[in-house]
Parts: sequence; structure tokens; C-alpha cells
Amino acid sequence: MAIVLAPMEGIVDEVMRDVLTGIGGIDLCVSEFIRVTDTLLPLKTFQRHAPELFQGGATRFGVPLRVQLLGSEPQALAHNALRLVEYGAKVIDLNFGCPAPTVNRHGGGAALLKQPALMHEIASVVRTALPSSVALTAKMRLGFEDTSLTLACAEALVNGGVSELTVHARTKVEGYRPPAHWEWLARIREHVSVPVVANGEVWTLDDYLAIREVSGCDTVMIGRGLLAAPDLARRIAHYHATGEKCPPASWAQAMVWVLDFYAQCRARGEGTPYPVSRIKQWLPQMKRSYPEAEALFAAIRKLTQAADIQAVLDVEAGR
Repeated sequence: MAIVLAPMEGIVDEVMRDVLTGIGGIDLCVSEFIRVTDTLLPLKTFQRHAPELFQGGATRFGVPLRVQLLGSEPQALAHNALRLVEYGAKVIDLNFGCPAPTVNRHGGGAALLKQPALMHEIASVVRTALPSSVALTAKMRLGFEDTSLTLACAEALVNGGVSELTVHARTKVEGYRPPAHWEWLARIREHVSVPVVANGEVWTLDDYLAIREVSGCDTVMIGRGLLAAPDLARRIAHYHATGEKCPPASWAQAMVWVLDFYAQCRARGEGTPYPVSRIKQWLPQMKRSYPEAEALFAAIRKLTQAADIQAVLDVEAGR
């Protein structure tokens, strides 16, 4: 079994990856997508989205990072994938699942689920360009509007050379609305010859056990569930090791992680809106597990200065 931290644009950046992998239980990370149009991207773009690649290919806690590319032009994707290999990438991941309207309007992400033939071409061109030692993986949704092309899309990617397929068990139109259709993961897994990674609507240990039972998948990717409960992966790992369910971390412990996150955000972007916007992103995600997070967010919601927010966080943490 393995737990993968999902790539979430604008949310799971290197700071969030550092904090969550430091808590434990996560076996693998995938970068936020790097958008490719028709050009070879500069080094600074790769450094911004996947700095771990230039620091041994893993987070500070030794959790490997895969780099994800998003685009619809096969040759451009292949050229940028090769450049990433030059920088040390061992695995390239392709995005066929992003539901963002700005991405879809330009033919990327989930919009490609309407065109299995193009998905096959992209995978095939990138796979052919890459050295045999570098793996090619992909992430997709069940479809754009419906599931009429689900199996065709999965087959197109596998036949194109993808060696592992992550599936978010919802369509683009469904977005993140529950439920996730875990039964489709089993259908895809039985239809293709490569490992399938299950993704979608895993918030608790019981959800994790259920998605594995329904899907038959060994590996599970978790995104929002780890933002809401930062120690979820650690508790899953504990259950696998001991067979025992341990309680979630206390709010006091969660505040240690929040303070670490905010300190890193300030170090990375002091004097910019970055630390303020990032803490205001995360706290609403945590309220699903911690009612205290909702009250804390209310206390900082109107604050615009990093130092003022720091003062509120320090009081909440009892400093």
C-alpha cells in the first residue's frame, strides 16, 4: 500500500508538501501542474513549481516528488519532459483531470477527456521521447460530462505508454461534489494492465479502507482529506502497522503544524500577499476536522498584514 499526496494547484505547493510530509505517512508527492503551451519553459518555472527536484528529488523528509505537466501539444510536452529529465526527474506525470475553466478553455486538463485519440498521442509522443529509465504516469477523471468515454480514455493512456494511472472518481462537471464513484475505479482497474491509483472523497481512515475495498486499488491518492486532517496519512500508516485505529491529533498539535506552515510561508514570501493568502486558504480546509479552525479563520479573515496574523496565531497557540 502507499499514500500519495495529491497535486492541487495553488494549494499543495512546496511549503504544504514540506509540512504534510513532515507529519508522516505520505509515501509520494506530485507537484502542482506545470502548464506547457508551445514553448520550452525556462529553468525558473520548474524551480518555482518543483523546487524539490533540485534538492535531491524529495521533500526535506525524504518523500519523493513526481513532476506533473499539463498541456495539449504532444511535442511541446515531450520537449519539456526531456528538460525535466535533464534536471533529474525520475517520473513524469501527465494531467488529464484539472477541472479549472481557464485550463479547460485552452484544451488542457479534463477537456482532453473528450478526445481519447489525442490523449493517446500525447502519452505516446512523451513516452517515446523519454529514456526507458524514466517512468511516465498520468492522472485523469472519469470523463468531462459523463462516463461514456471513461474506459476509452484509460485505454488510450495505457496503450500510449503510461505505466500507472491515477483516477479521480468524478467527472469534470461533478467537480468535487460528493459522491465519488469508487465502483468505476474497479471497472478501470479490471480493464487496463497497469496499476490504478484511487482518488476522490477520502476524508477519514474509514473512507480510506472503503475506497480500497470497493476499488481493489492498493495505492490511494488524498488531497483535501489531508488538508482537513493533516495527520490522516500517519494514522493510516499506523493502522497498517498495528491494526489499531488511533485518534486524530489534538487542536494543540494541529496548531504546531499551522505555525510551522505560516513561518515557512513568511520566510518564502515576506512583504508579499503570499503568507496571508496561504493561511487563509488552509484554515477553512481544516474546519472539517477542527471546529477551532473556523473560529481562528474568523479572527484573521479581515487582517491583511502578516505580522497581525502572526500575533493572532501566537495567542491561539498559547505563546
